[in-house]
Amino acid sequence: MSARIHPSALVEPGAELGADVEIGPFAYVGAGVHLGAGTRLHHHASVEGNTHLGAGCEVFPYANIGGKTQDLKYKGGNPGVRIGSRNVFREYVTVHAATNDGDLTVMGDDNVFLAHCHIAHDCIVGSHVVASNGSGLAGHVIVEDHVVFGAHSGVHQFCRVGSYAMISGYAKVVQDVAPFFIADGQPAVIRAINKVGLERNGFIPERIERVKQIYRTLFREGLNRTQALEKLSAHEEAASDEFRRILAFAAKSERGMAPGAGT
Repeated sequence: MSARIHPSALVEPGAELGADVEIGPFAYVGAGVHLGAGTRLHHHASVEGNTHLGAGCEVFPYANIGGKTQDLKYKGGNPGVRIGSRNVFREYVTVHAATNDGDLTVMGDDNVFLAHCHIAHDCIVGSHVVASNGSGLAGHVIVEDHVVFGAHSGVHQFCRVGSYAMISGYAKVVQDVAPFFIADGQPAVIRAINKVGLERNGFIPERIERVKQIYRTLFREGLNRTQALEKLSAHEEAASDEFRRILAFAAKSERGMAPGAGT
């Protein structure tokens, strides 16, 4: 089926629309945009710039996807946004293009960003991420898969958030948040393992027990970070997915990992 475009919508010449795309009243689609099959723009939604949305995405009223970066270092060119399939952007969400010519802000599949969230320039967001109202990612933030953001939480530029982590509401993240943990506070510190989130994602008790062992080693044994990582590397479970994921995350950390509460 061909695209369904409301008479009041504005679709610039050059935009590419997949099958079954729906564009509502007063929505805007720019000339460089590609909308995948089945994507829906509600009334007053905007997708612009060098932006590709995959199949089955949904953009709610007054959201803006692909807008120009707010980075004052922008010097022109054609940076863009690449977004996978089945992503939901609720009211007033903004996803900005990268800063430098040819660079991209990137997002995977099956993410949900609730009203007033902001994804800044050059962010890389994985899949199955849920962000509650008012959450914000500054420039160059990396978010791995299955992360949950509480309402009005914020992540400092160049920080990383590991898979299956949870950022509590109103938390201020200024260092990397390792996988599997809950970060809370201003600045955010690690409070606990994300047990409920792990269970919801199918982690069996043996895997959760390994995460608990990692948590105790990193945050409860009085070891400094180097000592804790060395102990994890030498652990009998070091070859497991949970241990390998933590060790790989730590090896790439440039801002340092968020400390445990009270450390």
